[in-house]
Amino acid sequence: MDTGLRDTFIHRWNRYFPGAELPITFELGGKARGVERAFAPTGWRCFVCDLAKVRRGQDLVFGEESVGCRGARFYLGYEGERFEDFRYFLSYGKPGGVEGERYKQTPEIVDALDAGTARIPAGGKNYLFKRWDRLTETDHPDAVVFFARGEVLSGLFTLANFDQSDPYGVVCPFGAGCSSVVHYPWLEQQKENPKAVFGMFDPSARPCVPIDVLTFAVPMKTFERMVGFMEESFLTTGSWGKVKRKIAKSNALHVR
Repeated sequence: MDTGLRDTFIHRWNRYFPGAELPITFELGGKARGVERAFAPTGWRCFVCDLAKVRRGQDLVFGEESVGCRGARFYLGYEGERFEDFRYFLSYGKPGGVEGERYKQTPEIVDALDAGTARIPAGGKNYLFKRWDRLTETDHPDAVVFFARGEVLSGLFTLANFDQSDPYGVVCPFGAGCSSVVHYPWLEQQKENPKAVFGMFDPSARPCVPIDVLTFAVPMKTFERMVGFMEESFLTTGSWGKVKRKIAKSNALHVR
């Protein structure tokens, strides 16, 4: 990638979102030589929890063996089908077998949801995760993922819609926490006019993120445009100046 874009964004981010956390990135099939591999969990482990290391600046490579959650294995493309009785797991359960999460009212709703869910062709490939400031010219990220609170999210949401007449420049699809970070952003990146993805509403993944933090994932095609028009947008106005003060206040109140 163009490291000039990397540095330009960091400069503008610090100016308009002072003290806010830098985003992370992922690349499906990225060059993993010399990068630490995420450990193979011995049991269930939420994939979102491991991303905390990337947010702190540690490059990580995830392969099929690194993902212990069955939902993450599906959403990252390492399994093409759901596990047996998933339709009951996501709904009201199955007596004597599966405890239901009750995220969907009926198994039939789960079936209809899965029937329309596209798959990522990730078999045999790794995911390379890096924080934005760690990127080099050899990296070609698919998407940029922010972990942020309300004021920062308001800026990202408005910026993503800045050059759009369509009021739906940002989507918020139902799915696991990892689906909003990887699955849907990657699928959007394959489109001509990709949309940003708002997420991390999955109750099962919430223990892995700080209080009040949600995610905003931007396909790289869209992100490059967003960086380009930051300095002609609302970010330069007095209205945003008031929000910047709230961002500073939020940073002082919350310890990462």
